[in-house]
Amino acid sequence: MTDENAHTIADRTLDDYRANAEAFRDGTRDHDVSQNIDALLRHIPGEPPFRILDLGCGPGRDLKTFTARGHIAVGLDGAEPFVNMARAETGCEVLHQDFLQLDLPAEAFDGVFANAVLFHLPSREIASVLLKLHTALRGGGVLFSSNPRGDNQEGWSGARYGTWYDWPTWRGLLQSVGFIELEHYYRPAGLPREQQPWLASVWRKG
Repeated sequence: MTDENAHTIADRTLDDYRANAEAFRDGTRDHDVSQNIDALLRHIPGEPPFRILDLGCGPGRDLKTFTARGHIAVGLDGAEPFVNMARAETGCEVLHQDFLQLDLPAEAFDGVFANAVLFHLPSREIASVLLKLHTALRGGGVLFSSNPRGDNQEGWSGARYGTWYDWPTWRGLLQSVGFIELEHYYRPAGLPREQQPWLASVWRKG
């Protein structure tokens, strides 16, 4: 059972995204996450088009990329301005859901793209959310995740909450709910590790 404090954390973080939705859209419009999109797609078995859930889709940048590549993309976000932007920008189905109250159909997606989003959850809530994503994937389906890395610190960074996992902790969490590791890497590519703040990982539904 999610306690009130977790909902308060989620609401405060979403409030910051709601208040800064246009600035966020403008500031991230040109971010190149093709390495992450490729990492998800190349591991999905079977023949495309694939049905992809873009978890925390924001204004819809990556929904457009998945659609342009011929896939069926469904967005999900907890901030109403992002949901409206993404629907208008992409024409995709975009679900308005809080991550703490995900309501997803079972075995509905070939892939889940969770780019820079799961780290906003309090650590005590992450396993239950990961389990719901596991259930929403079809057999052999693939989860991609990218989070800012750290030493398992947790708390507020400005007006947004975050948990900065190290690799052993993150791997243990995913394995505990039934995911099988496919690969992991640090971003941006080609830089010394101390200049790579992002930990990306790809997982198959076990």
